[in-house]
Amino acid sequence: MPTQKLGIIMHGVTGRMGMNQHLIRSICAIRAQGGVTLSNGDKVMPDPILIGRNAEKMEALAKAHNIARWGTNLDLALANKDDTVFFDAGTTQMRPALLAKAIRAGKHVYCEKPIATNLNEAVEIARLAEKSGLKHGAVQDKLFLPGLRKLDMLRRAGFFGRMLSVRLEFGYWVFEGDLQPIQRPSWNYRQEDGGGMILDMMCHWRYVLDNLFGEVKSVSCIGATHIPERWDEAGKPYKATADDAAYATAELIGHNGEPVIAQLNMSWATRVNREDLVTFHVDGTHGSAVAGLSSCKAQSRVNTPRPVWNPDEKQTMKFTEQWQDVPDTQFYDNGFKIQWEHFIRHVVENEPYRWTLPEGAKGVQLVEAALQSWKERRWVDVPALKV
Repeated sequence: MPTQKLGIIMHGVTGRMGMNQHLIRSICAIRAQGGVTLSNGDKVMPDPILIGRNAEKMEALAKAHNIARWGTNLDLALANKDDTVFFDAGTTQMRPALLAKAIRAGKHVYCEKPIATNLNEAVEIARLAEKSGLKHGAVQDKLFLPGLRKLDMLRRAGFFGRMLSVRLEFGYWVFEGDLQPIQRPSWNYRQEDGGGMILDMMCHWRYVLDNLFGEVKSVSCIGATHIPERWDEAGKPYKATADDAAYATAELIGHNGEPVIAQLNMSWATRVNREDLVTFHVDGTHGSAVAGLSSCKAQSRVNTPRPVWNPDEKQTMKFTEQWQDVPDTQFYDNGFKIQWEHFIRHVVENEPYRWTLPEGAKGVQLVEAALQSWKERRWVDVPALKV
């Protein structure tokens, strides 16, 4: 079968997410499997060039993963007509300008979320991409997780009946840095550097809510900076200026037109007492389900037990044992890799693709609405976004 190369400029892949998920587990994995298979059986082989400011890091990363091309000059890379795709996983603050530069250079663009730190810039770059006629996409990796794919299968099968509510619990304890080494970058907790729980995670929850449960119509949110002082990578104390937790309620219009209530709890200052770092508990008239990153458990209407409230006796029912596992009926590949394959097919053979920059802009819209709700201490409507 014929194999064609696809030149991809990869910017910002020295960070944890860019390196692990996008470079190693996506592009390198695709190269190792022989490329992406097109509908006619042909193959597309990604041909990446790694671009960043630090030449030493770029060279070491390229050599470690058998990538022939690397550099520090983005303008030179954008001038190469053989590299038709630009990918960015760098800082959110730089992203809109980088995407605009790549689009003006005639490149298809794909990027991490958030696509911008504010809605005006998000809409502006989404409009530029739409008008350019080029292909564009934003990472929406949670949709490809095994747990959420199982949850979506239950929804499409009508398992829930009329969906009533979804309760999301996300987070874990991020070490402050004085006693144990930090396990997240210090910039995550500085607002001036683009940090913050609401900015980081509300973009994710928007596409998850819209696609799986219902379109977001309004939100009420309160944020918090529970840990006011942290220690950076050099062990120096600094003031945490960004929110490290947020607690929100959202009103959705479900896929059948009925209202759905979503509760979203997210925190980097909580100790985990659940089966996964994120769980989605969905209740419906005919059944309920709880999904994590990989697993999903369900309880149907006819299998629902009859608990009895009695505060004077110790509870004897083992509620967590009364749920049935949704089995693995297929192979679940890495979620980032799956979306990369979709985007590559979208670029090469125009495969339909819905995870575009306007969809990424919707995530920033929910961020701004949540921040406005927190500031003004009220519900905020989330109207249909026009791009």
